[in-house]
Amino acid sequence: MTTTIEPGRKAQLNKSVRPTARFMLAHPAHWLAQGFGSGLSPIMPGTSGTLFAWLAYAVLSVRWPAVFTPLTWLIIIGVGFVVGVWACQRTGRDLGAPDHGSMVWDEIIAFWLVLVLLTPADLATQCWAFAWFRFFDMVKPPPIAYFDRRFKGGFGVMWDDIVAAFYTLLVFAFWRSM
Repeated sequence: MTTTIEPGRKAQLNKSVRPTARFMLAHPAHWLAQGFGSGLSPIMPGTSGTLFAWLAYAVLSVRWPAVFTPLTWLIIIGVGFVVGVWACQRTGRDLGAPDHGSMVWDEIIAFWLVLVLLTPADLATQCWAFAWFRFFDMVKPPPIAYFDRRFKGGFGVMWDDIVAAFYTLLVFAFWRSM
């Protein structure tokens, strides 16, 4: 990308694109990375993406329990992670920001992992899982922050949320062992 510097203006090294519904629908990678539109929320898109994940998991698991078994969910999560690396890489590049806040597929896949490994769980447990996951995803305690800085591109976007899911599951493992 070539930039022309006008007198009195700074060069814009990384031109960001504002995520819109039109942008999201322009490419399948955008649609997926932006969580089918949940990442376009103007307020806390990561939380919106996690809420979408929770709702989708609950609806699909209740509506078609013979199809959406724990094994099926684990396959969806595995494939979703791999496809998510591509989708987040492409969308980050097209947005001009490698880990743009509107990309929430990483939260969706990671929270599905939390839910499938905690299920069966009552509503209170699921609420706590949501709160802990969002805490770890936002605060990024070590080594999450390390992975967030170290791994770039689509893999980095996806991986730090998997580590946040692991931390969430660790909290429940300790809680259940007491």
